[in-house]
Amino acid sequence: MRVPLSWLREYVDLPATETGRDVQAKLISAGLEVETVEHLGADLKGPLVVGQVLTIEELEGFKKPIRFCTVNVGQANGTGEPQEIVCGARNFAVGDKVVVVLPGATLPGGFSISARKTYGKTSHGMICSSDELGMGDDGTHGIIVLPPETEVGKDAIELLELVDEVLDIAVTANRGDCLSIRGVAREAAIAYGLPLSDPALLDVPGPNAYGYPVKIGDPTGCDRFTARTVTGLGAEARSPIWLQRRLQKVGMRPISLAVDVTNYVMMELGQPLHAYDRGLVQGTIGVRRAQEGEKIVTLDGTERKLHAEDLVITDDRGPIGLAGVMGGANTEIADHDAAENGGNATSDVVIEAAHFDQVSIARTARRHKLSSEASRRFERGVDPQAAAAAAQRTVDLLVLLAGGTAEAGVTEISAPSAPHTISLPADHPDKVAGVAYGRETVVRRLQEVGCDVYGQDELIVTVPSWRPDLTDPNDLAEEVIRLEGYENLPSTLPRPPAGRGLTSRQRLHRRVGRALAGAGYVEALNYPFVGEQVFDQLGLDADDPARRVVRLVNPLSDEEPALRTSLLPGLLSALRRNHGRGAHDLALFETGLVFHPRDEQRVAGNLPVDRRPSEDDLAALDAALPDQPRHVAVVLAGAREQAGWWGKGRPADWADAVEAARTVAREAGAELGVRKGQYGPWHPGRCAELLLTVDGEERVVGHAGELHPRVLKALGLPARTCAMELDLDAVERVGDDTPQAPGISTFPVATQDVALVVDAFVPASEVETALREGAGELLESIRLFDVYDNAEQLGEGRKSLAYALRFRAGDRTLTVDEASAARDAAVALAGERVGAVLRS
Repeated sequence: MRVPLSWLREYVDLPATETGRDVQAKLISAGLEVETVEHLGADLKGPLVVGQVLTIEELEGFKKPIRFCTVNVGQANGTGEPQEIVCGARNFAVGDKVVVVLPGATLPGGFSISARKTYGKTSHGMICSSDELGMGDDGTHGIIVLPPETEVGKDAIELLELVDEVLDIAVTANRGDCLSIRGVAREAAIAYGLPLSDPALLDVPGPNAYGYPVKIGDPTGCDRFTARTVTGLGAEARSPIWLQRRLQKVGMRPISLAVDVTNYVMMELGQPLHAYDRGLVQGTIGVRRAQEGEKIVTLDGTERKLHAEDLVITDDRGPIGLAGVMGGANTEIADHDAAENGGNATSDVVIEAAHFDQVSIARTARRHKLSSEASRRFERGVDPQAAAAAAQRTVDLLVLLAGGTAEAGVTEISAPSAPHTISLPADHPDKVAGVAYGRETVVRRLQEVGCDVYGQDELIVTVPSWRPDLTDPNDLAEEVIRLEGYENLPSTLPRPPAGRGLTSRQRLHRRVGRALAGAGYVEALNYPFVGEQVFDQLGLDADDPARRVVRLVNPLSDEEPALRTSLLPGLLSALRRNHGRGAHDLALFETGLVFHPRDEQRVAGNLPVDRRPSEDDLAALDAALPDQPRHVAVVLAGAREQAGWWGKGRPADWADAVEAARTVAREAGAELGVRKGQYGPWHPGRCAELLLTVDGEERVVGHAGELHPRVLKALGLPARTCAMELDLDAVERVGDDTPQAPGISTFPVATQDVALVVDAFVPASEVETALREGAGELLESIRLFDVYDNAEQLGEGRKSLAYALRFRAGDRTLTVDEASAARDAAVALAGERVGAVLRS
């Protein structure tokens, strides 16, 4: 909402020394978000005067039409002689009054004016357009032509009100009252402690039987409708300069007198209005819901197919306007320009000032993608009591400016309603803010807002009609707090109750995040929405459980209508996006929920709001929700270790993805098994299954490895991209995060190395598991340090795995025989399970 300071001063007698910046600070302190203060005409310097065109000479021989004009500027040029000016505009004629800037002046933007030779003539100044003066769009796209009665030589800076300050306020959705000069003036009056000259306090005649006939077919959608009629509008009447300038300053374009007046009153009082050409309205004006399939051509020239929920204004023919959004073209006001083109200018108008349902107008505007100044106000809340005053103000201006006659008939239809009252303990704002305001302050501040307040300890507050956002005691408390100043609230640190820190689950999630970050991964947070085509790109089987998704009724994007069942789509998308921006060495991780539909579909009930829900209520709600386990996933591409003076570096590979899973398991205190696997997006020869033992049964809880080339191509990923995804909740359930102090033995270690030959398809992890079990409790650690593959020495399809075994006892020094016996037992079990033999 743009608010000119000059207009604001009409309703609040602000100190003359107050600047726009001062008013901005006051309004921000009161809770309004004043984004900027625009200084109109800040760098404008005269002489800028009114001139009258005396002669026009058309210059020939140039690529575009050029005119050499003489203009009478009175004594403004110091000589009284006509001013010679070259101009390329065509929308003015001899005798017209125009705005002339003389040499020595400076226009907005620092453009200095001086006499200069151009097109073979010397131009002593300029004839100005509205754009050149920084006035905004006036609809002409040409030279400003002033009314004939304007005095020659008059200062145009003062005439056109070119110097002003405009506050640009970002009005929140709950403060529809501040989408008007009246509403902002009320806030300024409160902030400065000054009286408000309310422009809505007018003498309004009561309804009678002579008004224009109106029938309300939907009292819920339209609870108030005022209609007034003005006849005999002058065909040549135009909007005066002051009215046009005020509309331009608030960001609106002047159109015609009748339309400009309705827009002016809307900006002034916040009540949208509409003017109908009475000669084009046929029969009774009605308000009803549209019939499915009805059509209307709106004022923007677009034919719109109506929906059954659209609220429309009708006459005997059908719809003539989208209620609260935009009028119809079939009753449009015709101005003097239409008369000049052979039409008839509107002489009689019917003024509509109505109050419509907020939700209905908001839905209609969104359904038709048609946001207007009227719909912006209705969907945020309009004062229903302002309709009659706004209609009267419009009638008064049309009579004054267009020479019209106000008919005696007044139509006012309203549904019965009672003012909204709220019971408020007098000390409630004190408890909310933690500040002792006291009853007198609470009552005074609420009365300044416009409330009627009665009572002592328990206040009965009647909310003003222009504040529909005040619905409960906390709203009233907020009004007191903001007017007393948010900056005056004390800053206090919260005192958390003892023993209520993070849960073990929360601590694990943080430890996992810190561990992965310490390993070089960067956390990426992605939206939990997917399109089902991504499962084809990931190469999942048709019957894969991950394809069963929870679909959203109102998705943010039609391309991603479902909730994710895996973290990989979002992470891989983030990797692709960053790789496309030039970051080629990437390691990303994410922990988050995935969503699986339950076999039995249930509907969640409404929880009580007057008490805390019971455990049964919460359990029923949980049962209606999808299953939501928490997963952790990583993706890698490019170099894992950078090359430099320290070495060659190396690229990320499948082993890094497996190690990320082991890092997560270590933080949870879980024993993670790894074996060869094959699943979905992973390369079948470079995929590992991640295993946990749950209740004595081995269970696959994730996969890690290098992605399949087909997946890389489908998703546009870099070559050799690796990934890991793990069920973090499953890891947490079997893990033990109790801190374990390491046992340190004072006895020496005995090291035994073994090289075992096995078939090439045997996983190293199975050999290691057999060695670990066979070695018994004396084995302290085992490490694979060499893999050797030579068909000539080992035989076709065979490989050699070399392990370092460390043995230690906690109570004695092991003998060579004890260590050798443990080693032999380990080798024997490996031979029994996987066919391993010692390499000779």
